[in-house]
Amino acid sequence: MSVEYVIADPVIASVAARAAVTAPGVVRLEPGLRGLVTAWTRAARQRWKGLDPAPADGVRVRTVDGRLSVQVDLVASGADQAATVGRSVQRAVSRYVASQTGLVVDEVSVSIMDIETAAR
Repeated sequence: MSVEYVIADPVIASVAARAAVTAPGVVRLEPGLRGLVTAWTRAARQRWKGLDPAPADGVRVRTVDGRLSVQVDLVASGADQAATVGRSVQRAVSRYVASQTGLVVDEVSVSIMDIETAAR
């Protein structure tokens, strides 16, 4: 008898969010309009089930045909190159999701919603 475990998308999103905010050059996660709607819907569904919503604002997860993709929306530091921040987030999310869930992330898309420069 084999046992199969299913890890819900909100859990994967929370794990990915934790990894993304630790990547160099990330100031914060920043959900766009679509991300806000997704986060609100997810939080309402979790509260309805009596669960505390997992913090995953700015992260969306999709599984299509067994392929796991993660979309991260963030604000980057003006002190770092945007492309470098994006690659760093992709690596951090892929590695951390794999280590915490055992799942392979097939794609990590990073959208830099804003670049925050240091106050002068």
